[in-house]
Amino acid sequence: AAAAAMAGGEVLMSVDYEVWGRVQGVFFRKYTQSEAKRLGLVGWVQNTSHGTVQGQAQGPAARVRELQEWLRKVGSPQSRISRAEFSNEKEIAALEHVDFQIRK
Repeated sequence: AAAAAMAGGEVLMSVDYEVWGRVQGVFFRKYTQSEAKRLGLVGWVQNTSHGTVQGQAQGPAARVRELQEWLRKVGSPQSRISRAEFSNEKEIAALEHVDFQIRK
């Protein structure tokens, strides 16, 4: 799917994210991985020691935006998101990950 996206000449984007709220112990990482894969994105997600979830997402810009909206508003069914912050947003020439992983 990633190769097809690139063949379409779409701009590839990378963004780092961190999500605050009740986001640990509510399958947030698993749902984030599922949503990212559904959108054809690559990257990773992990819990932090200070109770947030963070990661990186890469793929076609429009799809990355969709994941950003999802991280801001949806999350996993049991989660309560208080805020999501995005940083290091940039265009990339090629994807730097092969899939979307949950990091321990």
